[in-house]
Amino acid sequence: KPSLFVSLFAAFVVLSFCSVVNAKTVQLTYANFFPPTHVQAQLGIDWAKEVEKRTNGQVKFVHFPGGALLKGPEIYDGVAKGIADVGMSVFAYTQGRFPSIEAIDLPLGYPSGVVATKIINDFYNKFKFKEFEQVKILYLFAHGPGLLSSKKPVQKLEDIKGLKIRSTGTSALVSKALGAVPVAMPQGAAYEALQKGVVEATWAPVEVLKGWKQAEVIKYMINCYSIGYTQGFFVAMNPGKWNSLPKDVQAVMEQVSREWLQKTGEAWDASDMEGRKFSEGLGNQTIKLSGEESARWVEAVEPVFDGYIKAVEPKGLPGREYVDFIKGQLKKYK
Repeated sequence: KPSLFVSLFAAFVVLSFCSVVNAKTVQLTYANFFPPTHVQAQLGIDWAKEVEKRTNGQVKFVHFPGGALLKGPEIYDGVAKGIADVGMSVFAYTQGRFPSIEAIDLPLGYPSGVVATKIINDFYNKFKFKEFEQVKILYLFAHGPGLLSSKKPVQKLEDIKGLKIRSTGTSALVSKALGAVPVAMPQGAAYEALQKGVVEATWAPVEVLKGWKQAEVIKYMINCYSIGYTQGFFVAMNPGKWNSLPKDVQAVMEQVSREWLQKTGEAWDASDMEGRKFSEGLGNQTIKLSGEESARWVEAVEPVFDGYIKAVEPKGLPGREYVDFIKGQLKKYK
């Protein structure tokens, strides 16, 4: 019957269309070391949802937070090798692997996550480091001022001598310069290490006190803002997968990534405030260094800058230019 023929033909057209749509949908895996409840993990998911929305479903993401697919130190190589299509992690987990970007982590006295995120992107856009050629960088961001949280009171430089401090990357050099004992350890292991006394203190933005619940295992927050450092984070994509995407999808990803820079910086600053409130609510004390004491800490970490410059310049990298550029951007944004 004609009506049956028409119905069958219509069904065939619909099924064919669905097949074409499905064929055009690209599924991407996204590896993230942050726990799923962390604000930066949530922002990563929101970024992906926004890409899905703006590409009308041409791209779909499957998320693996909390190191479920790749641990933090494994994510860069995992993305480069295609184990994950997209990944978010921190450069400091592979100290020495990315010597240019390590200039960002120096204890320069960053005032906020917004400023740190602006500067790391200014830095990258100016110098376009070759060390990232194995991946497609989608966007970079950086946390608010990294400060000291401790189980013991630290009111002056002498109090930090011999203190065992969880450190990563450049913060390990800061620990040494201040006379402490750095203990290399990723953020995910800090809670238990503090709890068991393996370390007595930790370098981190204040947000970890709530985001990673570390306020439960420390007693003091030391406002050493004069040497507040940051750490550079990346969201990167496997280059082969990136090149396989249609140009309009690539354009959407790059546009959404630009929009997310301000969001990530603001999220760091908001979560720092929440971390401080959470910690104070548990009875932890805040120690404010005097101006004179802050200046002593700045002087003590000066060798970290000299050491960085001396380490990278033999590799053909303009270390002093890097440091001077970042200092100039700090003055600009402050």
